[in-house]
Amino acid sequence: MDSPQRFGMVIRLRDEHREEYLRLHSAVWPGVERAMLDVGIRNFTIFLHGDLLFGYYEFHGDDHDAAQASIAADPETQRWWTLTDPCQESLAEPGSGHWWAPMQEVWHLEPPTTA
Repeated sequence: MDSPQRFGMVIRLRDEHREEYLRLHSAVWPGVERAMLDVGIRNFTIFLHGDLLFGYYEFHGDDHDAAQASIAADPETQRWWTLTDPCQESLAEPGSGHWWAPMQEVWHLEPPTTA
């Protein structure tokens, strides 16, 4: 089996929406989770540091762009984003097409393989 692709990203959490964002993420809608799982997203984690949100996930699949398009086309995910997007301030390069700013991976610890 091929190793998954790893993705990291960052966005600013608007202070006036902090409690709402945290409340929403204390119980993410099952349909939103299912849309990600169905396309091969695994180990999706969001970390909070001050007013910055750092996201990490692993993609198990062949076409990340198609997976992202499938998630974006999901009606329940679209409704979820109408609630979460106002809580966030994008740090992505204008015109990049990204909402969360992609982060560059600089190091990864891989467990040793056993023979």
